[in-house]
Amino acid sequence: MVQRGLNWAATTLVGVFGFVWIGVVVFATIDAPTWARVGQASFGACLIAWALYKAVQLLRRTEPRFVPRHRRVRA
Repeated sequence: MVQRGLNWAATTLVGVFGFVWIGVVVFATIDAPTWARVGQASFGACLIAWALYKAVQLLRRTEPRFVPRHRRVRA
């Protein structure tokens, strides 16, 4: 249970960091060339995409479903 909470915390931290990274690139780096800003923004987008991917994985059911075991019938 603690590990699941830590997984959510790490995923949230990466998503927020990606969002802040894009904000810094867009608003704070005015003197940087356009190609550098695009590269940095794509890195932030990759962080956000990874966080969303992990969140979907955490929301999905991770335990295998119950598969009934049948007795072997010997002839």
